[in-house]
Amino acid sequence: MTKKLLVLPGDGIGPEVMRETLRVVEWFQKNRGLSFEITHGLVGGASIDVHGVPLTQATIQAALDADAVLFGAVGGPQYDVQPFDNRPEIGILGLRSGLKLFANLRPATVLDALVDASPLKPELVRGLDIMIVREATGGIYFGEPRGIETLPDGQQRGYNTEVYTTNEIERVTRVACDIARKRGNRLCSVEKANVMDSGLLWRQVVTALVAREYPDIRLSHMYADNCAMQLAKNPHQFDVIVTSNLFGDLLSDLAAMLTGSLGMLPSATLGAVDARGKRHALYEPIHGSAPDIAGKDLANPMAQMLSFAMLLRYSFGLADDAQLIENAVAGVLAQGLATADLSLPGAKRISTTECGNAILAQLELLAK
Repeated sequence: MTKKLLVLPGDGIGPEVMRETLRVVEWFQKNRGLSFEITHGLVGGASIDVHGVPLTQATIQAALDADAVLFGAVGGPQYDVQPFDNRPEIGILGLRSGLKLFANLRPATVLDALVDASPLKPELVRGLDIMIVREATGGIYFGEPRGIETLPDGQQRGYNTEVYTTNEIERVTRVACDIARKRGNRLCSVEKANVMDSGLLWRQVVTALVAREYPDIRLSHMYADNCAMQLAKNPHQFDVIVTSNLFGDLLSDLAAMLTGSLGMLPSATLGAVDARGKRHALYEPIHGSAPDIAGKDLANPMAQMLSFAMLLRYSFGLADDAQLIENAVAGVLAQGLATADLSLPGAKRISTTECGNAILAQLELLAK
């Protein structure tokens, strides 16, 4: 069956890494019997340049009509003059909100070839495989009231509100538990129940849900500040982490650096499964738009390719095809080939295009 795929390259290095990933998509269509109806759209600064806004209603509708969205990156210094509510980043927030994507999946995996690229000692990161499940549409980033006000004495005050409901906490916890069941059956819930009422509610709801619906899951709890310390001290203690929007934002970036480069890490943001068995989903690398190297053929496209692998696994249930991409990435790195972001001793430096060529060559080799 043909699947509808909306492609949103975005800004900076987004178009470059997406270009190489679409070569991989084409390879799968030619060699693995997959069929995609691909639609291209604008988001972020690219949309501002054409439409004056970072996300149009037409793009939201195209995303709603698609079976999955493959997203690049947004942002750049030329858009710093935009009003706060018209920044390129509003494009990704608007898509998450419009598609009701509430569970952000951020894997932190250390491949054998990248052990020495991590800032941590090799014995701390070798074989590391963590999944962070971050709530994506609630919490302090979306809570009301929010804003900046002028006080009677002339000072200004900025304020945001951390808000979570039982339903918001339960639905993201279910996603994390379902993933944990396919891994090590361990889940660590992270909050600040010692100082935040929303954190206390989070802990209570997660505890009750796991006891009621997932009694086989080994649940633990950890304060967010301690979790940050433990990720640097003993990351192997974690399997699946579930946490709020704010803490997930911080902890997933910390975990990402354990792997050696943001250029290697994909992500998925999932919605609820509807009555037809379909769920809206968006897949993107976490490295951002990197405007300083945009257009120079230096960017690492592997995170975008691995995001496509997550798309195959979580939206279409094609685990074998997803694994094929992951094995191809590992194979290229094992050959000692690396883009500029990867500090691998003795590696041969390759460009974005050369990396795409190497991945395709690996796919051909693995498919024989």
